[in-house]
Amino acid sequence: MTIFMTFLLANNRRITSPIAHSLRSDDSVQRLASLRMVRRVVLRQFPPMGVYETLFRFAEVSHKYMGDPGTHPWAQGFPLTTQLPNGPALPDSIAITASDRMYPKADGQPALREAIAAYYRHFYGASITADHVAVFAGGRPGIFAILAFLLEDWQVAIEETEYTPYWDLLKLLRRPYVMVPSNSQNRFRPTLKDHPTAANTLLIKSNPCNPTGVTWSGNDLQQLVQHYSAPTRAALIDEAYEFFCEGEATSAMRYIGDIDATNLFVCGAATKGLQVPGMRIGWVIAGKRHIELFRNYSSLGMGGVSRASQIYVTQLLQQERVAQARRAVSEFYTSQRRRYAEGLQRLGLELFTGNGGFYHWAKLPKGLTGDTFNERLMQHDAAILPGRLCDMARRGDHGELGAMMRFSFGPLLASSYAQDIEILQKCL
Repeated sequence: MTIFMTFLLANNRRITSPIAHSLRSDDSVQRLASLRMVRRVVLRQFPPMGVYETLFRFAEVSHKYMGDPGTHPWAQGFPLTTQLPNGPALPDSIAITASDRMYPKADGQPALREAIAAYYRHFYGASITADHVAVFAGGRPGIFAILAFLLEDWQVAIEETEYTPYWDLLKLLRRPYVMVPSNSQNRFRPTLKDHPTAANTLLIKSNPCNPTGVTWSGNDLQQLVQHYSAPTRAALIDEAYEFFCEGEATSAMRYIGDIDATNLFVCGAATKGLQVPGMRIGWVIAGKRHIELFRNYSSLGMGGVSRASQIYVTQLLQQERVAQARRAVSEFYTSQRRRYAEGLQRLGLELFTGNGGFYHWAKLPKGLTGDTFNERLMQHDAAILPGRLCDMARRGDHGELGAMMRFSFGPLLASSYAQDIEILQKCL
């Protein structure tokens, strides 16, 4: 009950209960003074990342967790965690020895780091070793570390429409940034000509882009890599959706020669293409001097990553298995992308989706905003991600992205299609 009273006092609410009156007797002065100290918050506050804002609102309306049986998690960015058609099986167990219960190495276990390096050498001809790899607890901690240690006289360049946590990290870390135009005028497909040429600029870019699915590949990606390989430039290329391209997967690593001579950071993860988001394994490929910094950071700020998770993911990166996974993910999600594109367009949505990822980036009809549409969808245990949360300028419902939505087909079984379209039609 004291905790409840503290909460009320911290929120400046009047207390009229008998318990409140009892606080005014005996040592009430001292106790009330202690309670009032709660008002002096010592930590800088910030809201949850955009996706979680939607998840919390969904729980408030439906009293369910999005992703539970019977819900329609169109707002969430996770893939199916079951075997895909023509895909490899996912291991059900791993063997743990006494040494595996010891602390992990700060920059990742040697076996996993070598498996990651071997993957990029085999599929992209990359000239890297395990010394160019740092392992993190998912992709976001690696991105956080890069931005946290970026020198103060560097600015960030970011596309106008991007992955929601980028905005949160930039705000939290108080990083100045300039925007690359990515909007309906260029159909969310900026070119290298739209990018800044100023010195001391770090690009942050998801490729394929979350939320649009627009993918830089071939000559375009090669030129982007060359542009940001200059001594006064840097780039963080987030390839979480690497496998989810129509056709062959793509990576900036194909076009990076001597990564030690650059300030390029290529981020990957087991959370999407390898279908194990719960394992929380991500990595950053970078020059050795940067990997040493990440190791030092992990030694004081992260303490390494679960050895059990690292053992599991090392199995997933066996060459034949990962080759099968790349094909199966591309085939299944390309078919899903095409199928939902037809259904969404029949319902009157304008699509701007590229050929990667597992999202559709769409403009709602009839003046609907993403938030208004969500209030309707939540009555059917469904939700999308409102486009405003992907707006790096944060202009709200009345901004460029207020009428946009990110529809995720990542966690959807092929058998759910008819019901999905029916719910969408009712709410439109």
